[in-house]
Amino acid sequence: MEQDKWRKCVEFHGHECPGLAIGFRVGLYALEWFGGIERAEDEELVCVTENDACGVDAVQVLTGCTMGKGNLLYRGTGKMAFSFFLRKTGKGVRVVLKPGKSGTSREERQREILENPFEELFWVKEPGFSLPDAARIFADETCEICGEASPDYKMHLQGGKKVCVDCFQDYSRGW
Repeated sequence: MEQDKWRKCVEFHGHECPGLAIGFRVGLYALEWFGGIERAEDEELVCVTENDACGVDAVQVLTGCTMGKGNLLYRGTGKMAFSFFLRKTGKGVRVVLKPGKSGTSREERQREILENPFEELFWVKEPGFSLPDAARIFADETCEICGEASPDYKMHLQGGKKVCVDCFQDYSRGW
């Protein structure tokens, strides 16, 4: 069964690698931690990933958390850390990769990640933040400079015009 899930992750990602193995182990752990739940159909399970690396692909395949559904959120700390929340309870868990041994090949590292006991590889902690709000739908506004639509909460008022993030000229004066 797990071999089939691994193959699906590899097929989605395009190749095998240690990063994908990290997300694979984390995704399986999260589903089990919440009592053996299945993939999210909607936003019942939320993942906040702190990296944009290969492992995120496996997390998507296994958990059903995706950017498009609004239940996969990116928090760019660069850490190999993933926080999961169950929306109906607010309960959460944070899984962080422990530093690995240096000097191992990619193949050896991938095998270690897939085969070693979970506790040797990862720390399991409480998330340092609360369950993020559910995804919302916003009205679109048209930028008065480029003519492209953006959600209203992303628009700026500049020179009496509604402008998008790309057209907005920040006035921070270097601070």
